[in-house]
Amino acid sequence: MVVEKEDRVGAHQSSRNSGVIHSGIYYRPGSLKAINCREGKRRMVEFCEREGIAHEMCGKVIVAVDESERPGLQRILERGRANGIGAELIGKDRLRELEPHARGVAAIYVKDAGIADYGGVCRRLAEIIVERGGEVVLGAEVIRLSVRRNGVTVQTRAGDVDAAYGVNCAGLYADRIAKMSGKNPSVRVVPFRGEYFELKPERRGLCRNLIYPVPNPAFPFLGVHFTRMFDGRVECGPSAILATAREGYTLRDVVPRDLIEAARYPGLLRLVTRHWRTGIHEIRQTLSKTYYTRTLQRLIPDVTEDDLVAAPSGVRAQAIDRQGNLVDDFYFEEMDRFVNVCNAASPAATASLNVGKLIAGRIAAQF
Repeated sequence: MVVEKEDRVGAHQSSRNSGVIHSGIYYRPGSLKAINCREGKRRMVEFCEREGIAHEMCGKVIVAVDESERPGLQRILERGRANGIGAELIGKDRLRELEPHARGVAAIYVKDAGIADYGGVCRRLAEIIVERGGEVVLGAEVIRLSVRRNGVTVQTRAGDVDAAYGVNCAGLYADRIAKMSGKNPSVRVVPFRGEYFELKPERRGLCRNLIYPVPNPAFPFLGVHFTRMFDGRVECGPSAILATAREGYTLRDVVPRDLIEAARYPGLLRLVTRHWRTGIHEIRQTLSKTYYTRTLQRLIPDVTEDDLVAAPSGVRAQAIDRQGNLVDDFYFEEMDRFVNVCNAASPAATASLNVGKLIAGRIAAQF
């Protein structure tokens, strides 16, 4: 049985993301992200093909806009090769062939990247669960949880559930559910809102597929980029600022408990103290469309402020430890009869089927 707080599946991170099938080029070799992204990508593509979910392996470019970014580009290429990713270093001419409007001194062309309808993936997974005799209960927000020696009881707004074993995959609320289970996680989930724009239909030709910058290695965020979505739209973004609620999709969405809880967390305070300049940059992007456009123009100089219209935002559940470090890998807290998934940030959508297999294996070991 799956218990879901909302009236539909995939209402939050699963359908409010960039829609990218990631290759695994960015992640530390040997990490859970690297291992699960590589295998998860293969399984996701197979699933989409088998179940008729919209997707396309269109490839992407990671662009060094000037000479100062070449070393970073080289590090990404070396990491990708260590992860077994099919990628090649290309020059200006080849970049213009792939993305005529992109500007850069060099780029990495990644063939093993694409786009998918992850909302459609979630809906089909829910159907498969029901087809195989399981249940998906909607409107079932968890209000209490008891993990005992012989089973688990979950109290929800749709009724109580007794089970032999349980898994917490609550995303933005994973740390709170973990506490209900009796596990005090060593990390706190902090919500970061990503603001998106999209290109007007008549300007979608500025981006053929996926165009990414060289990311800041200190952060797990990849920077604002251009993404052709499965339905033909071209999204630009996201920025990354602290959200004022765990479901804070706009500046007007304020939940005092969420905001106070985040503000009082020592890990967030240490992170802000260490990286305040980056924080100011992200805030400026969020508050100023003009400033946001300038950031996008580093990759595509021809894009203008008038080319952009607001698109739905997303909120990322990012785990932070008490030392102020952004947790940069999948992170689990296990106990008898219960597994807490405390961090499953990007590339969680790409890797989801393999991560599910990993979680199932950890629970099955207790059977």
